[in-house]
Amino acid sequence: MLVGSKEALDDLVEDLPESAEELIGAFWPGGLTLVLRHRPSLAWDLGETGGTVAVRMPDHPLVLDLLAAAGPMAVSSANLTDRPSPEDCDAALGMLGDSVAVYLDGGRTAGPVSSSIVDLTGDAPPSYGRASSRPSS
Repeated sequence: MLVGSKEALDDLVEDLPESAEELIGAFWPGGLTLVLRHRPSLAWDLGETGGTVAVRMPDHPLVLDLLAAAGPMAVSSANLTDRPSPEDCDAALGMLGDSVAVYLDGGRTAGPVSSSIVDLTGDAPPSYGRASSRPSS
């Protein structure tokens, strides 16, 4: 799901761990997708998720404006499997054609940047942004 702000997570996720707060502060908006436990009240049909939701705040002004007006959106990626992400509306249209009902042309993207996915639903990942010491051998 795409969100336009960190506050939009309040209605979507059950608990926002400290590690998520740190990652959001460092990498949102941008190419970071977080997998979190969704609220039981989230009634959207997201398929078989096992109680999780993947959320990202994109780094594009037009999309952020759209999300501010419409709220969070359940979306798919804008490319076919094993194909690079299109960098403009014409490339997306050429790749996806009539399988997409509406194209929103926000101009050329900054480049093909894939989203990194961090699953925060299991054991805690290592702390980010802090120095860690490794045992010497």
